[in-house]
Amino acid sequence: MNFWKELKNNKPKGIMVLAPMADVTDSAFRSIISKYGKPDVTWTEFVSADGLFLGGYDALIKDLSYTEAERPIVAQFFTSKPEIMEKAAELAVDLGFDGIDINMGCPDKSIEKQGAGAGLIKNLKLAQEIILAAKRGASKNGKNIPVSVKTRIGYNKNELENWLPALLETNPAVITIHARTRKEMSLVPARWEHIKRAVEIRDSFVDSLGNKSETLIFGNGDVIDLKDAEAKVLETGCDGVMLGRAIFGNPWLFSKTTSREDVSIPDRLRVMVEHTKLFEKTLSHKSFAIMKKHYKAYVHGWDGAKELRMKLMEAKDSNEVGEIIEEYIKGL
Repeated sequence: MNFWKELKNNKPKGIMVLAPMADVTDSAFRSIISKYGKPDVTWTEFVSADGLFLGGYDALIKDLSYTEAERPIVAQFFTSKPEIMEKAAELAVDLGFDGIDINMGCPDKSIEKQGAGAGLIKNLKLAQEIILAAKRGASKNGKNIPVSVKTRIGYNKNELENWLPALLETNPAVITIHARTRKEMSLVPARWEHIKRAVEIRDSFVDSLGNKSETLIFGNGDVIDLKDAEAKVLETGCDGVMLGRAIFGNPWLFSKTTSREDVSIPDRLRVMVEHTKLFEKTLSHKSFAIMKKHYKAYVHGWDGAKELRMKLMEAKDSNEVGEIIEEYIKGL
């Protein structure tokens, strides 16, 4: 059931995956990405496990919708409660996900107040309990889908020497490390030398039974494209790279044959309209304003882009966006 091992064997230049980003990598955008430049693995947006089981199920279950085109797909959850994490993992199995990921890196203060996200870096024992709980839930009905973790190098400072071995003791399938501390947020450049050190720690790790770790180490932070990602795999020895912000306005990011620059401006705009219509159709529970952050990314880099963006910011629905773009393309 561990698709990660198969990918590792088939991806000598590294496994390239899509980062989970709230109100960005929703099911509509993931469908567009899967069509125009599919990553090796996709992640859902992070979902509150507490919310699912303590009163918000009907709203949050929509964030776990996906299509077969997105496989393999991983459901990401956050919580500080092992018993709730176990339930969330069971749900992921029931929904047919290929893997489960635990967010232990989000710096959002409201999430940290719950003891979740990056707050778990300060509580090694609880972090371990949550991973083990996820593994119990993930083995429901004999399926045993892989559990992974996304985290940072530390909270206020680099804590990899203690933090990473604590995670490795629970033997997750993958640990993705954002190469900054929680304190640094994204305010300083990602320091990929720490990813190299993480690989060294993994390679030298031996568990209580004398077994070497088979956990894959992924790096994350400031990666601009696939070429850059492959260079970082060579530089650090990591098993894969998670790309995040580079996907904005660029559904072709993971394509091996087509770059954004290869696509004409009219065709980029048509894909943007396709994305908008899919968002409106499948995510009616979300505010249409969420789409507008995508317009800033799709529409830039040419004369007249600013004026077009201003018009799009005033649009109220997909029909209006389509009309604006159709008229704009006619004038090119």
